[in-house]
Amino acid sequence: MKGGHGLRRSYRGQKAGGIPETDLNEQTGGIDVKSAARKGLFALIGSWVLLPAYFLIMGRSLDWWQAWVWCAVVLVPMTIFGLWMARTDPDFIARRLKMREKERAQQRVGAIGFPFYVAAFALPGFDHRYGWSEVPVAAVIAALGLSLAGYLLVLRVFIENRWAGRTVEIWEGQQVVSTGPYAIVRHPMYTGGLIFWLATPVALGSWWAFLPALASIHILVLRIRNEEEVLRRDLNGYEEYLREVRYRLLPLVW
Repeated sequence: MKGGHGLRRSYRGQKAGGIPETDLNEQTGGIDVKSAARKGLFALIGSWVLLPAYFLIMGRSLDWWQAWVWCAVVLVPMTIFGLWMARTDPDFIARRLKMREKERAQQRVGAIGFPFYVAAFALPGFDHRYGWSEVPVAAVIAALGLSLAGYLLVLRVFIENRWAGRTVEIWEGQQVVSTGPYAIVRHPMYTGGLIFWLATPVALGSWWAFLPALASIHILVLRIRNEEEVLRRDLNGYEEYLREVRYRLLPLVW
């Protein structure tokens, strides 16, 4: 489950690489994990081409250094982690490639958030092209550091929770994860994603894009509230976990 859980107190009967000895197609909802691993590798290769090409098209300039550094911040750890997971846990890749939400509430949340995400990612290109913002270099560097920190936190969550798919649903054999970052907040992947998403506009040199990016806070709140309803309903042990970990997203805040 995206941002969600799985109790990783122990895995019995594991294969090498930490993969439980169960049918992988069963665990991933019938997805062919070998095919998913290949698709994941193609996606990595495509990201190295399409992401820089997107910024080149939007910014219409090779001197947009902020965009090229941001691409490195994302693509280098993504590639290292993706290749490692494709080798050690291909069913994780399969879960991450599943995009269609089953819960109608999550479909509505996605529809609400989509235009804000598009605006937050498109505006930096126009901002660079037309010179709307003058973001100090120090602010850009700080934001790049936050982008990297947020992204690495997301990857850390993936290591802790092999059930972290893109969609809100319960997988066959899933348990509650209460270790690592999940001992601090209930949805650490969203914490890392929020840090990454809010820092990205400034890292790309745009103040204006930060405004639609702020909408991600409300979108995450809506998503988390419904996700916890699903977890309470379908995941054994989640009620106990809620009593153990108080905060959802940010310690001492919410």
